[in-house]
Amino acid sequence: MVFRLSLLLALFTALAAATPAQPRRTTIATVLLNNSELERRVSELYSEGFQAADLDVLDTDLAMAAAKGAGYAPSLNMAVSEARTFGSVVGSDFFVLIDAQTLRRSPSSNPIYFDSYASIFLVSSRTGRLWRFQWIKVKAATPAQAERHLLTDMSASKYAHPVIEDVRRVLAEEQTRRALAVGREVPVIEVAPDDSETATAEGIQLPRPYRRLQPPYPELAASAEVEAVVDVIVDIDENGEVSSREIARWAGFNLDEATLDTVKKLHFFPAMRNGAAIPMRVLLRYNFRKPPK
Repeated sequence: MVFRLSLLLALFTALAAATPAQPRRTTIATVLLNNSELERRVSELYSEGFQAADLDVLDTDLAMAAAKGAGYAPSLNMAVSEARTFGSVVGSDFFVLIDAQTLRRSPSSNPIYFDSYASIFLVSSRTGRLWRFQWIKVKAATPAQAERHLLTDMSASKYAHPVIEDVRRVLAEEQTRRALAVGREVPVIEVAPDDSETATAEGIQLPRPYRRLQPPYPELAASAEVEAVVDVIVDIDENGEVSSREIARWAGFNLDEATLDTVKKLHFFPAMRNGAAIPMRVLLRYNFRKPPK
């Protein structure tokens, strides 16, 4: 009996070793901002595309329940640290945040109509970065017509396909970044104190821009009447030049791109410690508000 058990164990071990390990499928979750029926129908369209592309789609209700149980709510204006935590709680490699609504419009000189729109955010749970933003809007005479046209447009145009392509691209890019980071020396750069009083007490003069520039309010954001905050982590070298910039709080609607483009144009008086210029990392915050009509 002992010999038979040993033989079976040896055969099982040999078979297990001969069977190649199956690669883990990439997981993705759809998260609904308002949990409306329209958002659920939009989610179904994307989920069908994800499943056809062999992505492992998590159950939306379970993902949202997990987030809620941990005390986290979805937001259209997340810091990357918040997005990483949210994705970790949901338990997916990526999550797609969906905001879809139908709004009544009452122009002063034209008949009443209805807008149906969907805002789509693809976020990496590993990095918290916003990798793709989509915004689709249609209008019609009734709410039902507007929603039907929106869903037909989204289905016909296959909006899920670019998201799937980004998932695959981002997986490869993040893997490459991790590989390059192994063994690489990371330059030490000082993080700016929280306020000028603390900086003064530490003998530091914070960097100051030669000229303050305000990012333009993009047309897409204006069309959606979006108000949001975009944070950027900026490394400023000892010459006062921007050496790197990275979004720390994203907002979509082309606001992130407008902010990065503006930061790229900035020049600073460098940070100083005891009269000597030093490199420093600072957080720049930009508040976007709807322009007056």
